[in-house]
Amino acid sequence: MAWRHYGNKYGNHKVVVDGSVYDSKKEARRWLELKCWESHGVIKDLERQKKFILIPAQFEPDIIGKRGGRKRGKLIEREVAYYADFCYTDAETGEYIVEDAKSPITRTKEYIIKRKMMLFFHHIRIREV
Repeated sequence: MAWRHYGNKYGNHKVVVDGSVYDSKKEARRWLELKCWESHGVIKDLERQKKFILIPAQFEPDIIGKRGGRKRGKLIEREVAYYADFCYTDAETGEYIVEDAKSPITRTKEYIIKRKMMLFFHHIRIREV
């Protein structure tokens, strides 16, 4: 397994492990741990960087052309999305789990708002590891 470091985000260095880029060493280690758990049947349906739409994109009303064709309205606001570091199902309980590899410095105001929106809109409580 080859580890390579580059970039910088909140003091964390991006890491490449087996061709995949991770935002930190902590995130890369957690992925390897979860892959091991999945191979031993502790968890299943492991996913990485899963997108959850919190607020969909907003457009002006569609326009009907002279010949009846429909043209999509202009984009007013882009969507707001949360990308979960890891998602999986506990093989024993069937509980769906969403994890985020966080350190205290990466708990930004934006992240905290998205965490609250995940709970409100999707009824998913993010597990910070």
